[in-house]
Amino acid sequence: MSKITDPIADFLTRVRNAQAAKHRVVDIPASNIKKEITKILKDKGYILNYKFEDDVNFQGNIKIALKYHPETKQPAIKSIKRISKPGLRQYCDSENIPRVLNGLGVAIISTSKGVISDKEARDLNVGGEVLCYVY
Repeated sequence: MSKITDPIADFLTRVRNAQAAKHRVVDIPASNIKKEITKILKDKGYILNYKFEDDVNFQGNIKIALKYHPETKQPAIKSIKRISKPGLRQYCDSENIPRVLNGLGVAIISTSKGVISDKEARDLNVGGEVLCYVY
């Protein structure tokens, strides 16, 4: 078993791949930061639902029910992209929080107030590490 150097990129890739394969549910090893990202995806309507399973292995599991358009069967997430990588961290201050697709998308930011969306970061006037863009 290989060690994953970027667990958040792994999380995003699993969601991306599951949608490409038209899966209903995707299983992802849990961590606190991944749980927070999952909650934001649910709040913003990019996924149907999620469930945290703490009894599966040492760290637990996140089961995510993916969301598709009822008629066209297109995934709700058009693009999910890692921004800050372990080799090159991307930070923004409270004045320069990125806008994704002119505010239609969401930037997920890790701040001193926790993992929050770009809109919340603007409201709280905090900056932090830009984890990913979703639209």
